[in-house]
Amino acid sequence: MKSYFKTLHGKFVILTLVAVAAVCVVPKMFAQDVPVDDSAVVVAEEVIAVADAPKCCAAGEEGVSPVEDLALSLDTVWMLLAAMLVFFMQPGFALVEAGFTRTKNTANILMKNLVDFSVGSLLFFFIGFGFMFGSGGAGFIGAPNFFDLSFFDMGLPIEGFLVFQTVFCATAATIVSGAMAERTKFSMYIAYSILISAFVYPVSGHWTWGGGWLSEMGFHDFAGSTIVHSVGGWIALVGAAVLGPRLGKYGKDKKSKAIPGHNLTIATLGVFILWFGWFGFNPGSQLAASGDSKVAISHVFLTTNLAAAAGGIFSLITAWLKYKKPSLSLTLNGVLAGLVGITAGCDAVSPVGAIIIGVVCGIVMVFSVEFIDRVLKIDDPVGASSVHGVCGFVGTILTGLLALDGGLFYGGGWSMVVTQLIGAVVIGAWAAGAGFVIFKGIDLIFGLRVEKRVEEEGLDIYEHGEAAYN
Repeated sequence: MKSYFKTLHGKFVILTLVAVAAVCVVPKMFAQDVPVDDSAVVVAEEVIAVADAPKCCAAGEEGVSPVEDLALSLDTVWMLLAAMLVFFMQPGFALVEAGFTRTKNTANILMKNLVDFSVGSLLFFFIGFGFMFGSGGAGFIGAPNFFDLSFFDMGLPIEGFLVFQTVFCATAATIVSGAMAERTKFSMYIAYSILISAFVYPVSGHWTWGGGWLSEMGFHDFAGSTIVHSVGGWIALVGAAVLGPRLGKYGKDKKSKAIPGHNLTIATLGVFILWFGWFGFNPGSQLAASGDSKVAISHVFLTTNLAAAAGGIFSLITAWLKYKKPSLSLTLNGVLAGLVGITAGCDAVSPVGAIIIGVVCGIVMVFSVEFIDRVLKIDDPVGASSVHGVCGFVGTILTGLLALDGGLFYGGGWSMVVTQLIGAVVIGAWAAGAGFVIFKGIDLIFGLRVEKRVEEEGLDIYEHGEAAYN
């Protein structure tokens, strides 16, 4: 027996027994009654007091107390969490677009949504962030940063703010994909995604969130109805027009023919993901969760959800009355229309105002889809230009009417309405004009559209050499 305990195995057994005994006995030996005081209450009161105070210094700076650092850390974590939620909208967009289009192009659609985020992340870090936030908001466009982030200071970690802004940039770029689906060359898609991410979106962002001239006018777009969604929507509309309709979309009599999507199940899942991600998109734009911001983000959560629900319900009712059937595809887009519409004024309108915005956008979206398809003869397979372009515009204007502070219906006069109208029109014109130059230039030089045979048989095999379904 003695020889056994001298072996490695024996020593391990002894060590284990000693450890178990220590775990069982030592806590009892040192256990004692601890007098309860109210120190926790004191600390909690101190945290609340600091959180409610203005935060003018970044965490870690000299003179910042641990409690102040805690409040700033909380704000940072909230900003990064919101960025993750907005990033999760990318697969949402991918599923909606794939579900609304045909099987033979699914791999191409998924690839585009993957690549535009990757390309946008690199380019926005390289120069886009500087174009948007550089030069203190002065001029037409900011100065390129060339991977340097030291020029910008906002009190929170700049790296986190870059990531937060990157996911917004990627959203604007990916909106375009849906309207131009099933007939665009993949290489040309990458080309125009580069230009949107690195130039078009940062310019309009510079005028607004970058502190530029529209911001100085008082233009209010809290989370991007116009700055993000309308920019993507108007570019999408112009791109679809330059590209032309899909083969078989319009007959010889020029009447529109429905081309059903292959999977409304994944489209529905995509909309639920987008709805979920929007709780980062809108509340996250507060960029803080401590102090009074806890009330602000709670309010934005509520208005965002109410507008989405109202948009879905009233697009369903409108479609049911108009087409005699409660259309799932239009209801899904109605939810998105309500979300896009409320994004500008989610912080500024009341819960009832949010419902009104959702109702209006849900109804407008149904008529807009029909107008663009049957009157303008522009083929938008997923309704991106109606949901994001038109409803982004409408939501921005409605903010001028319904804002509790300065809105026309609350005694603020016409000033805010006019400012909102100027901002929405100017940014829309910029996006559409820049998009036309980009798409027309690419089409003339390289050709924007795939060959007829490729479109007929599907982009998956010809463009990527693989299919999503086997």
